[in-house]
Amino acid sequence: MKSKKTALYILLIYIAMQLSSFLFLRPLFHFIKGRYPEMSKNELILTTQGWYIFISMAITLIIFLILVSRDQNFWKIYRGSKAPLPLSILWGIIGFFMVFMGQSIGSMIESTLGIHQGSQNTANLVSIADVAPIAILAIVFIGPILEEFVFRRVIFGSLVQTTNFFVAASVSSIVFALIHLDLPHIIIYAISGFIFAFLYHKTKRIITSIIAHMMLNGFVTVIQLYQEPIKKFLEQYQ
Repeated sequence: MKSKKTALYILLIYIAMQLSSFLFLRPLFHFIKGRYPEMSKNELILTTQGWYIFISMAITLIIFLILVSRDQNFWKIYRGSKAPLPLSILWGIIGFFMVFMGQSIGSMIESTLGIHQGSQNTANLVSIADVAPIAILAIVFIGPILEEFVFRRVIFGSLVQTTNFFVAASVSSIVFALIHLDLPHIIIYAISGFIFAFLYHKTKRIITSIIAHMMLNGFVTVIQLYQEPIKKFLEQYQ
């Protein structure tokens, strides 16, 4: 019963974090504007968003960890022993390539359906990270931890105990896709969410899906931020 309450608290806190920008983003904007009056309006907006993403996610992560530390049964959703930690880490690395391949298949499906390639959500985050590098910590490290706690342990983990893997993974991956507010690319996000759920289910350790998720976000962020230097480097060897 206590674990169900912990899961509910984590879900509600995550939702509160998503909505909190309506209250705190504007005051933070004026604070940064007062400290750096020389910034252009666009730089101020992106800087504010970058710092807000980092601060809100960092605070949320701390609250999550406190809640989980007080519930010893929170992670005990599976019977039997967990995969050894080294194997779980290896599966996390393998999982990154699985997600990468899954997203490639998703992109081909979207192209067939006439959907324009390139995620607006990703483009927005990269623009923020380019101006406010502090956001990279949130995008690559903190964000994946929060999302794995919510979508894999809370949603998938709760459903898999009363249904089965495919139902739990499907529901959690669809919710995971919808929360990114990038409907044209819901297929790609859903595929990623399903694979993350598989990785958690496979090893029974959340660290596995966290590793794959971090590697994916890190890869995408680096490619997007440094696409021009990377392109020039590759052209030298063509």
